Amino acid sequence: MNLTPSQRVKLIKEIAVRLGEENWPFIDATLNAFSLPTTDDWNGQAIGYVLKMIEKAPDRTLLELGEHVGFQTTAPVPRVDPPFWRKDMLKLFVTHLSSHRDYAATLQESLLSYGISCFVAHNDIEPTREWENEIQTALTTCDALVALLHPKFHASKWTDQEIGFAMGRGVPVFCVRLGEDPYGFIGRFQAFNGGTKKAPIVAKELFDAYRKNKQTQNQMANVIIAMFVESNSFAMAKWNMGLVEELEVWDTAFPARLRSALKHNSQVSGAFGIPERLEVLIKKWR
Repeated sequence: MNLTPSQRVKLIKEIAVRLGEENWPFIDATLNAFSLPTTDDWNGQAIGYVLKMIEKAPDRTLLELGEHVGFQTTAPVPRVDPPFWRKDMLKLFVTHLSSHRDYAATLQESLLSYGISCFVAHNDIEPTREWENEIQTALTTCDALVALLHPKFHASKWTDQEIGFAMGRGVPVFCVRLGEDPYGFIGRFQAFNGGTKKAPIVAKELFDAYRKNKQTQNQMANVIIAMFVESNSFAMAKWNMGLVEELEVWDTAFPARLRSALKHNSQVSGAFGIPERLEVLIKKWR
């Protein structure tokens, strides 16, 4: 469930005021219980500390924490995550023509390696599910939408509705030209020239766009940190380290996660130059 900016600001304020009245050990214990960052390097008041630690928290975490401290909002908390989204990834709705489902499926598979979980209707809807409800659930919970503009895309009675739904929620909408140009309202959105490009190439271009887009860069920063922490080879550790160094946003929880990777992942600690580059990066953001 996505909060409006007004709902989010109000909820953050209420949590900071209520939790800020507790003692420091309880504050940190509560934040840890909700997988939120903590730090020993703080000289201000407790309310300001809580505010700083929760300001970038996902909407769902804020809703659950607000309920925990006794503040009820009008926005319901979804209790079960849709099964088609991968945990800790950017959630991307792919709108496409059924006649090009193979391309959409290949794009979906390619984006997984970049920490992006895609909803592709023909692959992710179980036969026993009400497919319209599943599509609406995906549209309601996605972080972004991409439209695969194959010829006759505009003739579909569903694709325009899916784009309109995403536009109404205010999530980023991108288009990939695959034989049809953007039209109408979507003509003003960022478009990629798919042409004859293979899906893995388009996947890399989309990944680069989402990690730089203002609406998704915070979430993608967390995704990239997770990719680095889980590096399964020296080569992947070096590749992911380059992505970490290119981050334009930073979170107070990142240094602890990066140093934990050095301690527990031999593919990170053993990659030539990575430990030194990490310390330089952490000092830079400090």
